Amino acid sequence: MWPWLRLLGGVALLAGLGWRLGADAALAGLARLDAVAVLVALGLGVATTVLCAWRWCLVARHLGLALPLGVAIGDYYRSLFLNAVLPGGVLGDAHRAVGHGRRAGDVGRGVSAVVVERTGGQLVLAAVALPALLVQPAPASVLAADLTLVVLALAAVVAVLVVLARARSRDGGVRWRRSLADVLSGVRAGLLAREVWPGVLLLSLAALAGHVTLFVVAARTAGSAAPVSELAPLFVPALLAMALPLNVGGWGPREAFCALAFGAAGLGAAQGLAVAVTYGVLALLASLPGAVVVLLRRDVTEGGDRHGRSPVRPAVGGRVAGRLHRRHQHRPAAAVQ
Repeated sequence: MWPWLRLLGGVALLAGLGWRLGADAALAGLARLDAVAVLVALGLGVATTVLCAWRWCLVARHLGLALPLGVAIGDYYRSLFLNAVLPGGVLGDAHRAVGHGRRAGDVGRGVSAVVVERTGGQLVLAAVALPALLVQPAPASVLAADLTLVVLALAAVVAVLVVLARARSRDGGVRWRRSLADVLSGVRAGLLAREVWPGVLLLSLAALAGHVTLFVVAARTAGSAAPVSELAPLFVPALLAMALPLNVGGWGPREAFCALAFGAAGLGAAQGLAVAVTYGVLALLASLPGAVVVLLRRDVTEGGDRHGRSPVRPAVGGRVAGRLHRRHQHRPAAAVQ
């Protein structure tokens, strides 16, 4: 039921924006899309994907899992593409987590590595969003809405941790609480370790800069001439809005927030919607290398691994891996967005 509610919520947001502002406003930026913008988006996509994959490697290796950077980049590209084209925006992360865990022979730690990696990125994003809200040239009502957005996004992270713990436990009750404690322990070990958190912080900030730059490219493509100093404080919370669970492949909350924030800042709600839609299309184009990874890895079977590692032995972890894989397929909220 919950995945369908997420999907319907995102569709309702997009339908409401289309009804209120019109389809022309949503498509205005796409008419100005050119090859230069697409090439810049692809270049920024390479940079941010490498940075995020590096962050994942850092966390996974600290948790004792082997993860070469080249493999991580391919897996991360695939997860970005699946997140962009499938409802909910987190199925790619679930696939990435379970797939890596199965290859490494420990699905639990594989899932924990992705949860820690995504949580670290969201915490850095929220930490940057708070001061960005304070310099945002918008009325107090919009600032209050932005602060509410930050709280909801952080609450979503906590909720996902709870869902993940329940997904890892069959019997509920004490067992899922113990699983939650294990997940939180993994988050502490993965994020607060002296040799991990500086790298996670720097890589997350660099990736965030790339995402904000793509938003600026989208704004210029959509025809906005506002200075970057005025746009950036709007874009950081917009990125945070994408973590909210009511979305269709990331679409919905981002467009609603941009329309509200641009309108309150005197830049026009229609302009904000056009910028958000243009960003969404550019981000989708930037994720297309992930489609190539999907096609190239279709021949990877459950019995082996293209990277030279032996498959998980059924007596050790095969049935556990299969059960968790099925759970993640049916419960996409088990990965942090």
